[in-house]
Amino acid sequence: MSYKGKFKPKNPHKYKGNSDNIIYRSSWECKFMSKLDAREDVLEWASEEFSIKYISPVDGKAHRYFPDFYVKFKTTDGSTKIFVIEIKPHKQVEEPKKRTRVTRQYINEVTTYAINQAKWKAAKEFCKDNGFEFQIMTEHHLGII
Repeated sequence: MSYKGKFKPKNPHKYKGNSDNIIYRSSWECKFMSKLDAREDVLEWASEEFSIKYISPVDGKAHRYFPDFYVKFKTTDGSTKIFVIEIKPHKQVEEPKKRTRVTRQYINEVTTYAINQAKWKAAKEFCKDNGFEFQIMTEHHLGII
């Protein structure tokens, strides 16, 4: 899950933002973009086009979090639903298991988890305030939108 590139949509009218500059940061994001671009029930979508402020538990300062995706779906009853979606490896979604030896890798995993939790808490509050839904998708979910 570690390559970057530019995504060229087949349906650029569905992209909310500059459709000539859509960047993916992993193969999972690229695959997800292809699904969003192709699905008829996706009315509009964007990738990292807006930010949400959060307070980092590491330095106590305000930072900006750019969620991976904004997606507006048309539901089967004709209404619309908006999701803010983050794509992450499953190992970053679960709290790291405590270890007897504190290594640099373990400290990095704990720090990443704490920062992600702060970002996702802010995203959930943002979504609640705006009538959106927040969803984290891992490699286990990517077959489902």
